[in-house]
Amino acid sequence: MKTIPTLKMVLETYPKFAAIERMRMERPCEKTVESAVGGTRRLCEIGGLSLDEPVSALNGKRLEHILDLARCSELTPISVWSYLYSLRKLFAKWTRRYYADKKWTIPQIEMPSCRRQSPRYIRPDAAILAKAKEWYRGLEKRSDQREWVLATLMLEFAMRNGDAERLRWSDFRVKDGNAVLCYTPHKTRLSSGRVVAWPVHPDIWSRLCEYRGVGRFRDKRNGWAKNEGRDSQLVVPCARDVYVRPRSASTTSTRSTARRWRRRSAATTSAP
Repeated sequence: MKTIPTLKMVLETYPKFAAIERMRMERPCEKTVESAVGGTRRLCEIGGLSLDEPVSALNGKRLEHILDLARCSELTPISVWSYLYSLRKLFAKWTRRYYADKKWTIPQIEMPSCRRQSPRYIRPDAAILAKAKEWYRGLEKRSDQREWVLATLMLEFAMRNGDAERLRWSDFRVKDGNAVLCYTPHKTRLSSGRVVAWPVHPDIWSRLCEYRGVGRFRDKRNGWAKNEGRDSQLVVPCARDVYVRPRSASTTSTRSTARRWRRRSAATTSAP
């Protein structure tokens, strides 16, 4: 006999099903599962919906009511719609057979209709563009050339942080002196698997070849090696260290002192 599960049952079971599906199809990723569960819980909090209610309680009228409540709150429209799309992930096509094995009946979720408008692009003014160009040219003069390489990969080839970290020299294809960057973005690897091909400007390619040969890499005592071990084929070894700068000792001590001062002030204020 089939039953309609509660929201709590679905939220507790969905991550387990997702882990099994990830072993088979390499998706959904863990971040997708976290956003689906967290977004649905947030949606229920906005609408005052108990997790002990059946899934059928999330009908079209209830979701419209949640939207009305969200309009009166401080939430932005894009946040509310992200929660709604998180709810849809719980009932994706791949979940049907898992819910069927548990003899659960999942009703059709009626999503509220909307007319999505793409935000209008506002071009930065000349002053901001001049500062950005000055900053980029300044990267060429720094001793750590990884900063220039990462900035070039992101600006010239629209790469994300993770794709730049995983990029290897074998992803560059050279034919008749012309270089082409061919790689599969992580975002599309689990969906379409489409390979993008970016022609590399000759000046940029010559700079990259110079960077690969000379490197200007620090030694191990200063934090990282030139090209050793598993990172020998990476275009930017230890790229994560370039994104996140370590906190200075003075900043850390200042913050800890401020926290102690706030705790001491709160204790003094609350004392009779």
